[in-house]
Amino acid sequence: MTQPLQIKPATAADRDAWMPLWQAYLTFYNTELGDDVSESTWQRFMDPSEPTHLALAWQGDKAVGMVQTVIHRSNWSVGNSCYLQDLYVSPPVRGTGVGRQLIEHVYTQARALDCAKVHWLTQETNATAIRLYERIADRPGFIQFRKVLS
Repeated sequence: MTQPLQIKPATAADRDAWMPLWQAYLTFYNTELGDDVSESTWQRFMDPSEPTHLALAWQGDKAVGMVQTVIHRSNWSVGNSCYLQDLYVSPPVRGTGVGRQLIEHVYTQARALDCAKVHWLTQETNATAIRLYERIADRPGFIQFRKVLS
């Protein structure tokens, strides 16, 4: 029988559980970041004055998913917005509702922080994720453009 899922904000003791999920997420998107970036990211999660948040999905003593968010101001509302920047679920538990529960956790946390909306991006080739997202969120039709500066 599968152990129940628990989603909890990360604590300092969770670094070793987070790092493999973070690295697997980067690998999934064919991305490499320097150790300094990962360390800075972790330190931001642990700093209560930072607008970044990390929650981990646990089955027993194993972290099986993560969601990382950034709370930011918006010119389109009085309330802040919540950017769901990174979502990752370990392959053995994909399709079991972990991703949906992580997103619902973000919705709950964003409401508690008086955010007006939650928004995120995914690659247009990520068909499995898109099927989930279309069931639990709106697809506004915008196209992202970016210019990397550093």
